[in-house]
Amino acid sequence: MTLHSFSLAATDPGTSARAGVLCTAHGDIETPVFMPVGTRATVKGVTAPQLREIGASVVLANTYHLFLRPGSEIVRDAGGLHDFMGWDRAILTDSGGFQVFSLADTVKLHDDGVEFRSIIDGTPHFWTPEDNMRIQQELGADIAMVLDVCPPYPADEERVAEAVRRSAEWALRCRTAHSRQDQALFGIVQGGVHAHLRAESVERTVGVGFPGYGIGGYSVGEPHDLMLESLAPVAAALPKDKPRYLMGVGNPTSMLQAIALGVDMFDCVLPTRTARTGTAFSSTGRMNMRNARYARDFGPLDEACSCSTCATYSRAYLRHLVTTKEMLGPILLSVHNLHFLLDLTRRARAAVIAGMYRRFLDGWLAGPGADDY
Repeated sequence: MTLHSFSLAATDPGTSARAGVLCTAHGDIETPVFMPVGTRATVKGVTAPQLREIGASVVLANTYHLFLRPGSEIVRDAGGLHDFMGWDRAILTDSGGFQVFSLADTVKLHDDGVEFRSIIDGTPHFWTPEDNMRIQQELGADIAMVLDVCPPYPADEERVAEAVRRSAEWALRCRTAHSRQDQALFGIVQGGVHAHLRAESVERTVGVGFPGYGIGGYSVGEPHDLMLESLAPVAAALPKDKPRYLMGVGNPTSMLQAIALGVDMFDCVLPTRTARTGTAFSSTGRMNMRNARYARDFGPLDEACSCSTCATYSRAYLRHLVTTKEMLGPILLSVHNLHFLLDLTRRARAAVIAGMYRRFLDGWLAGPGADDY
């Protein structure tokens, strides 16, 4: 395979699910795949060796936060993100647009770019799409994302239409400014839950031409069913020979339903964020490890899980760590929760290859944990 190429190993006969391989300079990514989020060049509480042990092939870092601290120049001078964070597999950098536009009170949007203030010290900054490409190329990830405009939910149709227009114009400028040959640049589709705006965004973004496509603007407060309803035609309209990345979604049930629609890549802070609150994912649903029922439960966290946390520690011990606020508790739960989602997407991939994804999805939806996520 050539660099940045994407090939399909199998498609499922009963759904639109796919199993593919995305080639990067730091290894192949087998899809469907969940990508742990390492916002500030670290997946919170989890080391690079632990990420390798649980089978992560790609992690995310965030351009906005790394631009503020330590600065892209420092990361560049350290040899790029891989050397800086000690991670020898693939990295994807989000453009930071979502973070910028979430700071609605301090953001001023122009056709030329976006004006915002640092969340650290209030310093004013201005990003053009070209600035954003320079920063992401200095960071040196294997996959970069275009700078787009991500409106909130709910937002009136006129505002979403304006975001689609600017995102398409900025996508072209990003594509023109991007020159790093060992880095793939993905476009991003916007449009909220408006079918005609999603269709317009697909047409304009695909018209620019990218080796992969993000689907943005979801997981911002919209109802789950409405997300799936509007996602289906978007996934179907994107090129079949390019990876499709549903941005910011990591709920197990949502991921499996999106895979059935033809989505290949996912990311979310959910597994590590919930771990820091003492919550574990499991084959039977979410588990609040503060619950007194686990105080004398000496069995593994999840009998169906093969991660090091489940193989080594009991529910009683994990509850003890969580209730006494020992830092090891969230670390062990983070390792487990990440392993849970990575293993889930691996099993989904195997089901696609076996031509049995519909049965796999129906089994999950009928299981004890589906409604708990």
